[in-house]
Amino acid sequence: MSTFTAELVGTMLLILFGGGVVAGVLLHKSKAFGGGWVVITFAWGLAVAMAAYAVGGVSGAHLNPALTIALASIGNFPWADVPLYILAQVIGAFLGAVLVYFLYLPHWRGTEDPGAKLGVFATMPAIKHPLSNITAEMIGTFALVLGILALGTNEITDGLNPFLVGMLIVVIGMALGGPTGYAINPARDLGPRIAHALLPIPGKGSSGWWYAWVPIVGPIVGGVFGALFFKQIFEGENSIAFWICGVIVLIILIGAQMTIKSAKEDY
Repeated sequence: MSTFTAELVGTMLLILFGGGVVAGVLLHKSKAFGGGWVVITFAWGLAVAMAAYAVGGVSGAHLNPALTIALASIGNFPWADVPLYILAQVIGAFLGAVLVYFLYLPHWRGTEDPGAKLGVFATMPAIKHPLSNITAEMIGTFALVLGILALGTNEITDGLNPFLVGMLIVVIGMALGGPTGYAINPARDLGPRIAHALLPIPGKGSSGWWYAWVPIVGPIVGGVFGALFFKQIFEGENSIAFWICGVIVLIILIGAQMTIKSAKEDY
């Protein structure tokens, strides 16, 4: 299996499990209907772990463009391979979302809320405020990348690492996921959002493209800063990139604070 195929299949499994649990919780007449946030966050964590176990030995199981770019930014992954990984991740996420659609085929018509249908595929903010939404995605992905790199410094059995990363996803979802639904992964949001736009889902409504840039920009900025932070603080490798990225993060935080009065509870 090539690394391209591994990233595609791994991300497809990630979305099949992760999108599948959201569908089970949100779509009417599902036996999991109303399962709630705890069910969703635990299943997403296990989804990451299972996908990582499936393809980690081939591609390293990035399954996330933000992680791929973050690793490349600190020299842990070749930049030349970044576009191919990202393409595989987005295609895999799209295919995983299509599988979820067919899995719950009879349930779409019985669910009236178009927001619930979109929520199976993509994230939307609890309160509409782009800079705050970017901040939430940025902090969540910062914690993800920093956590993954920090886990690698511990002397643990190699076979446990994907499971621990899955547990990291669980705590990020429970602690940091409330404001935006914690995409923390551009492919996880973009691929399924494209699927939502293309699939013949009854009464699906808008695909929320006005928001689609947030779960792309926020995770990439947060992921890169998480990687640079790890190098700077954990390994003591000083770099100008860390300080530049830190300034960008600070500008976003200040901008969110200064514009918070414009927030609207539309969802």
